[in-house]
Amino acid sequence: MKKTLRTPITDEDILSLNIGDVVELFGEGITARDTAHKYMVEQLLEGGTSLDEEDQRIYEELKRVLNGGFIYHSGPIVRLEGRKWRFVSSGPTTSIRAEIYQHRVIEAFNVKMVIGKGGMGDSTLEACRRNKCVYLHGIGGAGVLNAEAVVEVLDVFKKNDFGLPEAIWKIRVEGFTGIVTMDAHGRSLHEIASGQVKEKFERLMHTV
Repeated sequence: MKKTLRTPITDEDILSLNIGDVVELFGEGITARDTAHKYMVEQLLEGGTSLDEEDQRIYEELKRVLNGGFIYHSGPIVRLEGRKWRFVSSGPTTSIRAEIYQHRVIEAFNVKMVIGKGGMGDSTLEACRRNKCVYLHGIGGAGVLNAEAVVEVLDVFKKNDFGLPEAIWKIRVEGFTGIVTMDAHGRSLHEIASGQVKEKFERLMHTV
């Protein structure tokens, strides 16, 4: 089933989704890879009252944009056109590298959608169930197509510290498409597929 969602995404929106659903997404969110997740947890969430002015500004902005928003695991190729950044290519990157931090980020910022490739682990799946969030498997090998759905770059954080691919890009998307592979009901297509592969492998081994 194909569904259209717009940020801010509600709990009701998320609970209406099931694994296998195709989602067309509109609205605001961010890109963030493993470096950005480490920063969000270890600096912004655990930094307490020691945040400097820049970190405090970023924290407050992320609290706003991620409340009902999305995180896209992507290290985009970007180009500066005049004073505006533009995404040239933006394929999904492997999500499991952020597994150690993802559940904390979902809980603290009320993230409703995580987009990437390859799926994530039990901590993220439980966070999705508990906090009404889904994991959307992005279209791999279609970086240019995905970039076309990023219609505006609204801001960028930590680009000098992290570099352009690892920076936190605040973006607006129109018609970004992916498939729900981990839902808020505790189901994961990645676990199902892994179990099926294991079962077939064991059957094959018994026939040898």
